[in-house]
Amino acid sequence: MTTEHHKNIATFIHLSTFSRFLIPFGNFLGPIILWIANKDKSEFVDKHGKQAINFQISILLYALIIGTISIPFFIFKVFNGIDFIDFNGFYDFHINIGRPSPLLYITGGIGVLAFLGFLIELALIVRASLSARDGKDYHYPLTINFLK
Repeated sequence: MTTEHHKNIATFIHLSTFSRFLIPFGNFLGPIILWIANKDKSEFVDKHGKQAINFQISILLYALIIGTISIPFFIFKVFNGIDFIDFNGFYDFHINIGRPSPLLYITGGIGVLAFLGFLIELALIVRASLSARDGKDYHYPLTINFLK
């Protein structure tokens, strides 16, 4: 039986991911601490705790993958055109304002995608906490189940 207390705990597990704005790694520490302290008290709390932790780990994994994929764009742009044998320093330094670098478009696109992903993450966390408040199960989309 799911009591109001269990619903509140499950809601706070999801909302504790916002502690990352105050505490480094708070999005992991908050849900883990609340889940470990309360997982044996209710199956409902256990399910929501696992979902919140799995979602945060999945988001971290996706961010690491996207960051790793974007590294070659920066490396190739930085080392493009540099002659290591005949380096003239700042003798040939100039800024071309007329033609933006393709790197600007790539990093801008990645930045926009990251911002949209952040907004979607916030919306999903709020939606999960509202489902927990109402006593319903919630499954985050695109979540890898590390904890089963």
